[in-house]
Amino acid sequence: MEKPWKITLSDGTEIKDLRKNGNNFVSETEITENDFKGKLSKVIIEGKEDGQKVKEEYEHMELVQVVQYEDGYYFILRELSERELKDEKIQSNLDYLAMMVDVDLEEV
Repeated sequence: MEKPWKITLSDGTEIKDLRKNGNNFVSETEITENDFKGKLSKVIIEGKEDGQKVKEEYEHMELVQVVQYEDGYYFILRELSERELKDEKIQSNLDYLAMMVDVDLEEV
């Protein structure tokens, strides 16, 4: 079976020889969550689909899951929405302000 997909993470790590199964990428070599930590700020996905070369660049992705089955390690990546990015920024700002004024947001 042809394995035409390659994913390049933001630190230059390449995950090669992947095949696609729906929205899952499948690797015969072991893939773990740690392989993606801190490396999803920019992701390039390259491959072939219907005989055509595909190259897509993403920013701000997250790993949805990694699951091992008999035929390989299945994983899913997804791009964060603008709303999710905005929510993360707001939460980060709130956490910073709470730290600066010594307020425990868990008690409020």
